[in-house]
Amino acid sequence: MHIGLIGLGRMGGNMARRLARGGIQVTGYSLGAAERAALAGEPNIAVAAQLEALLEALPSPRIVWLMVPAGEATEQNVAALGARLGAGDLVIDGGNAFYRDSQRRGALLAAQGVGFLDAGVSGGIWGLDEGYGLMVGGGRAHFEAILPLVRVLAPTPDRGWVYCGPCGAGHFTKMIHNGIEYGLMQAYAEGFALLAARKDLELPLGEIAEAWRHGTVIRSWLLDLTAGVLAKPEALEEVGARIADSGEGRWTAHEAIDLGIPAPVISAALMARFASQGADDFGARLLALVRNAFGGHALPPKAPPPDP
Repeated sequence: MHIGLIGLGRMGGNMARRLARGGIQVTGYSLGAAERAALAGEPNIAVAAQLEALLEALPSPRIVWLMVPAGEATEQNVAALGARLGAGDLVIDGGNAFYRDSQRRGALLAAQGVGFLDAGVSGGIWGLDEGYGLMVGGGRAHFEAILPLVRVLAPTPDRGWVYCGPCGAGHFTKMIHNGIEYGLMQAYAEGFALLAARKDLELPLGEIAEAWRHGTVIRSWLLDLTAGVLAKPEALEEVGARIADSGEGRWTAHEAIDLGIPAPVISAALMARFASQGADDFGARLLALVRNAFGGHALPPKAPPPDP
C-alpha cells in the first residue's frame, strides 16, 4: 500500500516512520525543509519537494493523509487537494479540526467524487513506539479501504482504533477526548499543588506520584507522565505557568452549552487554563511540563521577577 502524507512535524513525521516500518510505502511532503530532510533516506519513505510531485508519485486511487494544524492550514490543503484529485481518490484529515469544518469539507470533496475521512489521532510524541489512538469518521467503505493503515498506526492491529460514524464523527469524538484530557490533567495539577503547599509535612511528591501509579484507582498514563515530571523537581522552577489551550477544550465547552449537557469539570479546567495566563502557581507549571511530556508542546518561559 502506498499513501501520501502532508505535514511531517512532531506527529506527522513519526506517523510516516511507523507506517513505513509496518510495510506501508509513504511519500511525504512538508513546507519545512528541515522536516523533509529529517525523513530523507529512511526505508519505505520518499520525500517530495512539492505537492504536485507527491501526487504524481501515488498510484490511483490516491490516498492522502493530512497532518497539518487545524484552521487555515487545513483549509488551504483541502482546497489544494480538491483542485488536484479526482473521482475515487481519498483525503484523510488527521489534525484536530473542528468537526463541523470536517463535515463541510467532506461535502465539498464529495461533490467532486473525492472521498474524505476525519481522523482524530492521539498519542503525541510517543506514538512512534507506543502506537496511536485513532477515531475515524466518514463513509464506511472509505474506512475499510484504509484499515491496513489504521492497523499499523494503532497500538495493536485489533485495539486502539474505532470507526465512529459518518463524516465529522471522528473529529467530534477526538474533541470530547481532549476535553476529558483537560479535566484529568487539571485534577492532577490541583491535587499535587495542594500537596506541595504543605511545606511543613515535607511530602515527597515524586515518591507519592510513583506510588499512586501502582494499584490505586487514579492510576493512568497521565499520572505516569506526571510522576516522571515530579522525579525532576528542578524543572518546575525553570518553566513558566502559562498553559495554552489548543481550541478543542473551547469547542467541547461550547458543544456542552449548545446541547444543554452539564460539563462543569471540563469547563472549569478550560477556565483554569485561561486563569493561568496571568499566574505563576505550582499546578500550572506542572501542567505545562506534563503537556510537554506527552505532546512536545512548547514550554512557556519562566516569568521574570517583579520589579522591586
